[in-house]
Amino acid sequence: MIDNALTRSPLGQDVDYPVSYDPALLFAIPRAASRENLSMPPDWTGADIWNAYELSWLGPRGKPVVAVARFVFAQSSPNIVESKSFKLYLNSFNETRFETTDQVRRRMQADLSAVAQAGVDVDITTLDAHPGEDCRPLEGISIDHQDIAIDTYERAPHLLRCAPTALHVKETLVSDLLKSNCPVTGQPDWASLQIRYAGPRIDRAALLQYIVSLRRHSEFHEHCVEQIYCDIWHACRPESLCVYARYTRRGGLDINPWRSSGPAEISLARTVRQ
Repeated sequence: MIDNALTRSPLGQDVDYPVSYDPALLFAIPRAASRENLSMPPDWTGADIWNAYELSWLGPRGKPVVAVARFVFAQSSPNIVESKSFKLYLNSFNETRFETTDQVRRRMQADLSAVAQAGVDVDITTLDAHPGEDCRPLEGISIDHQDIAIDTYERAPHLLRCAPTALHVKETLVSDLLKSNCPVTGQPDWASLQIRYAGPRIDRAALLQYIVSLRRHSEFHEHCVEQIYCDIWHACRPESLCVYARYTRRGGLDINPWRSSGPAEISLARTVRQ
C-alpha cells in the first residue's frame, strides 16, 4: 500500500519541467515509516550514495556548464529524498546563472541538508576536470553461477540459513541478480549486491534463492538494502556485516546504499550496468 504522503510526490505523475531554480521541488520521505517494520540491529552505520550524470547550469555570462555530482546522505538522516523530485530539482538549475561551481555546490548542500534534516556531502566535478572512471564489478565471490532451482519471487527471509558445517569465515559475496520494484510506479529497479561478513558460513545457494525472492518486492532502494541487511543479520547472526547495493541509473541518477555493523571501506567505482 502506498503511503498517503507519497500521493503528494511527483513520482508516477505528469509534471512540467522547471524553468528556474526551485528548492521547493524536493520531496522528503521519512525513513521511520519503513523502519517501523524492521527488526533493526542496535547499532549500524551506512550511507546512501547518489551519482548525478545530467547536471548543468549557466555561468555568469549565460554559457552552460555541464558537470557530474556525488551526493552522500547518512543513513541516520531522518529523511530520504524522493528520486523524481531530486531529478526535477537538479533540472531547475539548467537555466539559472551562478558565478562559480562552488556556489552551486553550497546551494545544493544547503537545500538537500534542509530536506534530509541532516548534513549532506556534495561533490561536483565539471567535465573538463573529471579524471574519468573505469567500470568495475563489485569485489567478491559471485554466487550467481550455482546450478539451483528457484521458484520463489516474493520476499522469503526464511530461506536464509548458515551452511551445515557452519565454519567461521570472513568473506565477500556478490550477486548481479537483485531486482526490486518501485513501490509507487511498479517499475523495476536493478542492482548488483555485495555482502561482506564474518561469522558462521552462509549457505550460498540459500542466499541466492533469498536474493531472487526479492524480485517482486516493492520498496525504495534505501529501504530494500536495510531489509536485506536485517534479514541476514537475524537469520545468520554474523559477527559483522556490510550490505552494499549499486542500482542502475534512472533519469540520470543512480542510488547506491550501504549498511554496515561497523566502519567499512566502500568502492565508489561504477559497475558495467551503471
